[in-house]
Amino acid sequence: MKCEWVQENILLYVYNELADDARYELEQHLGRCPECATELKSARAFHATLSKLPVAEPTPNLLAASRMRMQESLETAEQGGWWHRLTFDPANWLRQIHFSPALAAVIFMIGFGGGIAMMTQLPKIPGQPGPGPEPQPQFSDLSTIAGFRSVIQDPSSNQVTIKYDTVRTEQTQGSINDQRIQQLLLYASRNNYNSGVRMDSVDLLTQKPNDSRVREALIYSLRNDSNPGVRLKAIEGLGSYVKDDISVRDAVLNALVTDKNQGVRTQALLLLEPVKADSSVRAALQHLAETDQNQYIRSQARTVLAQLPEID
Repeated sequence: MKCEWVQENILLYVYNELADDARYELEQHLGRCPECATELKSARAFHATLSKLPVAEPTPNLLAASRMRMQESLETAEQGGWWHRLTFDPANWLRQIHFSPALAAVIFMIGFGGGIAMMTQLPKIPGQPGPGPEPQPQFSDLSTIAGFRSVIQDPSSNQVTIKYDTVRTEQTQGSINDQRIQQLLLYASRNNYNSGVRMDSVDLLTQKPNDSRVREALIYSLRNDSNPGVRLKAIEGLGSYVKDDISVRDAVLNALVTDKNQGVRTQALLLLEPVKADSSVRAALQHLAETDQNQYIRSQARTVLAQLPEID
């Protein structure tokens, strides 16, 4: 066994991720190689130091933004690479299982879970009790939701149907005033890879802008969503709060200055009309009137500034 292989796999050894036979060979090598034994000692010391550090919990906003970026990256990534390796390189796949007991355990659990799922799909045998009623989804841990398929409101009522994925696709239905529905809408507006679902969720949330949680979600979408249609829906829902809510005003002002979509920036300019005399708004308008590359925005900023009284 070469030192290079041993040093490449020492961390797997420290984390107990080596197969038994590979672990035995590595230990035999360590007994006769002082250099690799020193490397092992350093790796264990590093692991012990890391274990003493507190584990910081990510904020909900950071978690949501990270998931959105990951989902958007998956949408644009080339497909088929992993499947190609799985299908056309079975030897590599078997090697991975051989040297990773954790991976083998995961595969076993997936197979076991699949078998259980198949059993639940079998028809009921007369005389045998069937499964109990399907439990209602619990929303205390929204991180178990993998994604949303659709958000649909009944045109003749305030009933909303939300279809989402956990281990399998599920859905729930209720009034837009229902706390469960509102909680799912807030989550879907931030965390789904489907921009159409995010737009539908934000559109429904604009019916409840007096809820502080809803305004916070709309501000988040306005600042962070990659789809301009979603950002436009969000800014429209925030319009009536620009005058009285400083956080809303700051978000709209930020959209006016930094958003890349002219429609969103134009809507922001219109919404800031009631507070155009605010010092921060005035300063932003002055900057846009002098330097903005968009001719329409530059012209509108100059028009608004011309209507303002001079400051002594």
